Amino acid sequence: MQFTRRFRISAAALAFAALVIGTAAVASWGDDDSDSARAEIATSVTPTDTATPRATPADAGAPVAVDTAPVATATPTPAPAPVTTAAPAPVAAASTGGVQAQVDYMIAHWTNYNTADYGVVTDNDCVNFTSQSLIQRGWAMDGSWWSKGTGSSFTHSNAWVSSTAFRNYLASSGRATALTDQQRDQVKVGDVVQFDWDNSGDRDHTGVVTRIEGSGDDIVIYYAGHTDDTDYRSVDYAITVKHPGATAYYWSIP
Repeated sequence: MQFTRRFRISAAALAFAALVIGTAAVASWGDDDSDSARAEIATSVTPTDTATPRATPADAGAPVAVDTAPVATATPTPAPAPVTTAAPAPVAAASTGGVQAQVDYMIAHWTNYNTADYGVVTDNDCVNFTSQSLIQRGWAMDGSWWSKGTGSSFTHSNAWVSSTAFRNYLASSGRATALTDQQRDQVKVGDVVQFDWDNSGDRDHTGVVTRIEGSGDDIVIYYAGHTDDTDYRSVDYAITVKHPGATAYYWSIP
């Protein structure tokens, strides 16, 4: 009985010791596993500087550029208008094909004489040139007003080359209506202008109206002609500067 009791006590002590040792082993194993697990987790985290950026929230709005300066769009500067030396546009311009052809002829030949088709009256070609322009306008020669040939074979009627004879022809033929300088408001481009330089009653010079400017009492009339060759000379200049005191007359052509 005594032996049996001692055996039971020893067995109990051994069992208790085994229990203590097992518990310590279990605790030790748990600590090691935790450290290993923590180390594994720590080494599996991706560094923040290589992390994938988070998606922009749907309500974040449009991105704002803070470093990009706005690009200025240059406004094209229009090229300066070309400076023209051409004569100003007429207020009363040629309105029909015949008149335009007449004026174009005057401008083309006021210095470049048309010797291919007509003769030239030396030092007194003004009526000859005016007559040529009327042919360009559409007039036809007749028995009192005509020319033929060129150069040394040039022949003509008096009305074709003389200012006074031409005045008489226009008055008798009914091809034009006489106007005074006080009737400038009735003068048109393509009409004939004549001058009496010394107010003797005859006609000393003839040209064709090529431009009219102004209105009322401020009408300015320009003409082209030969002898004193010109393309746009003011009638006022002719009768006040070139020939002070002279008088201008006009023939209005329908």
